[in-house]
Amino acid sequence: MSVSESGEGVTIVYDGECPFCSQYVKMVRLRQAFGHVQLVDARSDDPKALEARDRFDLDDGMAALIGGRWYHGAQCMQMLSLASGSSSFANRFMARVFSDPDRARVLYPFLRSGRNLVLRILGRKKINKAK
Repeated sequence: MSVSESGEGVTIVYDGECPFCSQYVKMVRLRQAFGHVQLVDARSDDPKALEARDRFDLDDGMAALIGGRWYHGAQCMQMLSLASGSSSFANRFMARVFSDPDRARVLYPFLRSGRNLVLRILGRKKINKAK
C-alpha cells in the first residue's frame, strides 16, 4: 500500500515565516493524495511542531508525518512532491525534480541555503532561536 492509499492524512510542519515554505505548502495538491492535510507552523506550540522540533533541526528543512512515519528535509520534499500529483505545471516539475532520491539529496542543500539567505535578509530568526 502506498502512503497515498493509507487514508491517514499528512501533517506538514513548516516554517510559517519563510515565504518559500509557505508558498510550497500552498502549491502542492496533497488533499487529493492524502485526504486530510494538517499544516503546522514549526514556530508554534502545536504538539506536532514540538514533536518535530524534538526530532529534527527544522532550520535544516520541513518535516512531514505520513502514515505514522516522519520525513525530513530532502526526503520530506521527495515524498510530498511525489504525492502531490500532476495537477499543475509546478507540481509536475517538483515531482520530476524530486522523484530521484539522489537528485533530491543533491538539490535540497541549495534550496535550504536560499531559504536561509532570504530569512536573514528579512531579519527573521531561526526556528531553534525563536523560542
